[in-house]
Amino acid sequence: MRFAGLALAAVLALAGGQLTVGPAKAQTVSYAQAAGLLAQHCGGDIMKHCRGLNLGNNAVGNCLAQNAAQLTPACAANHAGIREMTEARAAAQKQVYKTCDRDAAQFCPGLVPGDGNIVSCLLEASKVVSATCTASLVNAGYGQ
Repeated sequence: MRFAGLALAAVLALAGGQLTVGPAKAQTVSYAQAAGLLAQHCGGDIMKHCRGLNLGNNAVGNCLAQNAAQLTPACAANHAGIREMTEARAAAQKQVYKTCDRDAAQFCPGLVPGDGNIVSCLLEASKVVSATCTASLVNAGYGQ
């Protein structure tokens, strides 16, 4: 219980960032950014409805979904979008090797497909990789 309270306090501390949730094509966020957004928009709801839940395994997200009818307007309007952005990030990370396979073959010869070093190589070659690969790297959270 004490750890969950400390973890939630850490999440609430992240809320000071300037992230906003809004419609954007292929927008993705890291789990840390998502936690900050949840704290910003749903901190009170988490304390009221989900106190003591572990942050892992989407326990807080599931709790918010189960209590959807009782959520504040800000939380109700944003928690699904935050989840969608983290899911988009995970999907982009799975897709990046497929999207960048030609670039990897050309600019990172000798590296094994699926190897994390391919991402590093592609980032180093960012000025010459395709726009599609660059966009995939950015959506996956690897590029800028």
